[in-house]
Amino acid sequence: MPSIYNIGIKFYYLFILFASFFNDKAKKWIDGRKDWKEKFKNSEITSSIWFHFASLGEFEQGKPLLEAVRNQNPQQKIVITFFSPSGYEIRKNSPLGDYILYLPLDTAKNAHEFIRIFKPSMAFFNKYEYWYHFFKALNKYQIPLYVTSAIFRPQQIFFKFYGGFNKQILSYVTHFFTQNKESGDLLSSIGLHNFTLCGDTRFDSVNNLAQKVKELPFVKAFKNESKLLVAGSTWPDDEKLLAQWFMNQQDNWKILFAPHEIKPEKIKALQQLFNDRMVIKHSEIADLDTLKNYKILVIDNIGMLSSLYPYGEIAYIGGGFGAGIHNTLEAATWGLPIIFGPNYQKFQEAKDLIKHEAGFSIKNQEELNAVLAKLTQDEIYCANSGKKAQAYVKENIGATALIMKKVFG
Repeated sequence: MPSIYNIGIKFYYLFILFASFFNDKAKKWIDGRKDWKEKFKNSEITSSIWFHFASLGEFEQGKPLLEAVRNQNPQQKIVITFFSPSGYEIRKNSPLGDYILYLPLDTAKNAHEFIRIFKPSMAFFNKYEYWYHFFKALNKYQIPLYVTSAIFRPQQIFFKFYGGFNKQILSYVTHFFTQNKESGDLLSSIGLHNFTLCGDTRFDSVNNLAQKVKELPFVKAFKNESKLLVAGSTWPDDEKLLAQWFMNQQDNWKILFAPHEIKPEKIKALQQLFNDRMVIKHSEIADLDTLKNYKILVIDNIGMLSSLYPYGEIAYIGGGFGAGIHNTLEAATWGLPIIFGPNYQKFQEAKDLIKHEAGFSIKNQEELNAVLAKLTQDEIYCANSGKKAQAYVKENIGATALIMKKVFG
């Protein structure tokens, strides 16, 4: 089976290499991994703590633990790796890491060279990404490997009768810190009992963000006396539904969009869903006094979303008509009821928000209209849903402290 895995890894690399001639993200993925050994071979590292994140969302999720480890071990070098360009390109200059790079391709040679160069004393992999050669090498050199905010589902290959190779990868993990009881039960079902139920560090992350939120006078000026729906990390499918609802609703609501993709053509397509005179982009703002005249504000930059939610009454989180919804907890921590599309099953917090009547999943225009009619016309119901969302976040803070105690004593 390892030989098949190795062939698969090589084919995956060749596929991305081919795509890099046409796709900017693929090109960054390839270019970012070039000559990584040459770049770091003379670093003279005697010891480090290694954190790996798939992408930006996982980095933000694991950031409280990263900060806690850095604060408790100020003399220790911190190595941060990313799989995706969307994580590396935005956080490559983070002060939380001494060495930040793309995770090299998962080959036996790369795994051993990585350990030889960076000499990790322990490794933290956040949520998912189980790489056979890196995990095996860490196990071989008796370097503790922790998977944090781990979450598993019965449909995954680890728990199938033909998933022996994948179960072997999990066996290299020193300890799992799981998000929910079901994940622990699934690990037990395949003979792995080295886990602790501690929840999701993302709750700590959004709570910390709420303490550091930036005031944004332009949002206040835009909102003026109106009610505000904050639409975060939206995709075209989300935006079309919201536009259709907006064009048929009462005048006392506005929408603030923070799209997932901010390429000019994507922003233009979003603008075209509305009357030109009612839409303004953040980059076009010249006078705060005139902002109150607009109905739609589009944020055409990255990094502002978490500071937008405090100004809203309702949040819509995008991605639910694609691979899965984006971060709902940033909105929940501010006490907003949250609406999202149908593909939320992989996200425990979304399922919990629905259970608490603080989250609402919609599949089509009719369902969106119905949910928004209820939330916009019944202020008490809207406020109570938001309070339940906020309470849910506060009840689940503390995963970082549990992990720190288990790992460092």
